[in-house]
Amino acid sequence: MELGLTGKVAIVTGGSEGIGKAAASRMAAEGARVVIVARRPDVLEGAAAEIKAATNGEVTPISADVSQVDQIERMFEKVIDAHGRVDILVNNAGTSAGGFFGDATDEAWQADLDLKLFGAIRCSRLAIPHMKAAGGGRIINVTNLGGKAPSANSVPTSVSRAAGIALTKAMSKDYASDNILVNTVCIGLIKSGQNDRRWQAQSPELTLDEFYAERGEAIPLGRVGESEEAGDIIAFLASERASYITGVAINIDGGTSTVV
Repeated sequence: MELGLTGKVAIVTGGSEGIGKAAASRMAAEGARVVIVARRPDVLEGAAAEIKAATNGEVTPISADVSQVDQIERMFEKVIDAHGRVDILVNNAGTSAGGFFGDATDEAWQADLDLKLFGAIRCSRLAIPHMKAAGGGRIINVTNLGGKAPSANSVPTSVSRAAGIALTKAMSKDYASDNILVNTVCIGLIKSGQNDRRWQAQSPELTLDEFYAERGEAIPLGRVGESEEAGDIIAFLASERASYITGVAINIDGGTSTVV
């Protein structure tokens, strides 16, 4: 399927590994000019090289922490200097921070909101004028299942992700007349750098394949998702093929969620 991404400029935050890297790779393979953003320069440069080798696409790595306003602003200046436009924004930066409500400090709450919610707000605010100038655009917010149905020991992430889902719906209404489509994907258990590190910390006696096989037993489809499966859906939502889809929250979870 031709996605109509040739020549589009796409920014992917948290683009150095996992879902962000997979989405960037798929869009680069479809002809988009992709900017991947992450905090660790060495990992970022390695990811850019891998994507270029796999897709022969145009990939620009920019190191930035999207919880910091000044770094977001500098990142956008570099994107506009290099490419002159922004058509697609994937707000993917974030970590899984879940714990008991009584143990969550003000500092933990603020850090989570700055990274996930305000990172998406601030990046979107800077991208939207360029999308308007281009006649439209796509914003995809990466959230998770806890934003729809929080479990115990899930704060602050479940709350910041719920806010991200609400932000998606509100923005989709505000910018529909500008042909700026805003959607979110709610992630379940997906193979990623974060989960690889969780394996090393929690179950070093298992191989990585054994760890994922064990985790997959609780999923209706019987397995953990691949990052490429999430990346493909994000690329589709960024494409011309998704031109009548806005304000939706799509579960990518192998059937895990108790809600639609």
